[in-house]
Amino acid sequence: MARKNEDKCNFCGRGRSEVRLLISGLNGFICDECSEQAHTIVEETFNEYKNRARESALRLDKLPKPKQIKEFLDGYVIGQDEAKRNLSVAVYNHYKRIMQPASADDVEIEKSNIIMVGRTGTGKTLLAKTIAKMLEVPFAIVDATVLTEAGYVGEDIESILTRLLMNCDYDVNKAERGIVFIDEIDKIARKSDNPSITRDVSGEGVQQGLLKLLEGSKVNVPPQGGRKHPDQKMIEVDTKNILFICGGAFDGIEQKIGARLNTRSIGFATDASRKEIDRNNLLQYITPADLKKFGLIPEIIGRLPILTYLQPLDADALRRILTEPKNAITKQYTKLFDMDGIKLTIEPEVYQLIVDKALEFKLGARGLRSITESIMLDAMYNMPSGKKKEFTVTLDYAKAELAKANLDRMRTE
Repeated sequence: MARKNEDKCNFCGRGRSEVRLLISGLNGFICDECSEQAHTIVEETFNEYKNRARESALRLDKLPKPKQIKEFLDGYVIGQDEAKRNLSVAVYNHYKRIMQPASADDVEIEKSNIIMVGRTGTGKTLLAKTIAKMLEVPFAIVDATVLTEAGYVGEDIESILTRLLMNCDYDVNKAERGIVFIDEIDKIARKSDNPSITRDVSGEGVQQGLLKLLEGSKVNVPPQGGRKHPDQKMIEVDTKNILFICGGAFDGIEQKIGARLNTRSIGFATDASRKEIDRNNLLQYITPADLKKFGLIPEIIGRLPILTYLQPLDADALRRILTEPKNAITKQYTKLFDMDGIKLTIEPEVYQLIVDKALEFKLGARGLRSITESIMLDAMYNMPSGKKKEFTVTLDYAKAELAKANLDRMRTE
């Protein structure tokens, strides 16, 4: 305890006898520990200012142009040129909007949130992840199926932003420039157009809750999830500069598109126009009206202005996915074996077998990995402990391994 007439630190109140060093000023004193804490606070504050200045220094001329974004996507995603073009332009315009200088014309650019429609395994999630990788911005993937209205079993809408914050170490400034991919958006479609005495807590209720996030507003986010830690301090996040990309398979929407295209049964040009319609890929004719008929409310469709579709993958595209991208599946397995000093060789006929099985099970590109894993499993288990330094996957070997695997579990129909 400090003596009565002893000099004291004006910050912590401790006397000269209680500290190692007491520094005197014109009108007071500061001890060594308080000065060290002050130095730490100043450093952290200046670093924060530097980070903000570095982010604000991002100029329009440094932003990748749409063609550059698409070229980057081409290195990781095979095909889907239409979706890549739409995504590239939407992302470019979104970050131009963030960096727009203040002007006197009062023109305010609106958000370019995106919704992608495509069958499972066509590359929706991969496209979103690859764009975030190129721009080096925080990225979070959220499954819409677990979201429910507040007060019901499931996760709150705000948990979407919790994951984004976690991925950037709770740096709010970074999070507010990030990208959120909401997967399975079709699973929160309105269950029925007919009024019901029960609440649609995981359907229309979730859509209503998403509106404030998508349009841009200040949201109080629980940093550790809201329901398990109700007493935690909230973090305020402004979503006006967060890009939301939604994706879903919308299984069954082709029937609604087909019904709409066949409604014009009267007219001289009817037969000619019908012949031009590609019945094997009706998703290319999708419109916001089809999303509304599927069960998305008009308000949420309006906040997802960029609508794009992904082509179903044919045999040629699946074959290219196996070998061509920078992170192609076969390149991954080659690297895994190479880390054990084993040279892996795959005969071309094996690629065709894998593609045929993926088409049979209707799993798209996602099925390629499962089928390849089934072929490689025994070799990956036994060879690291053996002495062989070369391994060739032949067609007969692949067929034998697939025969041992229970592939019927992969069937979707």
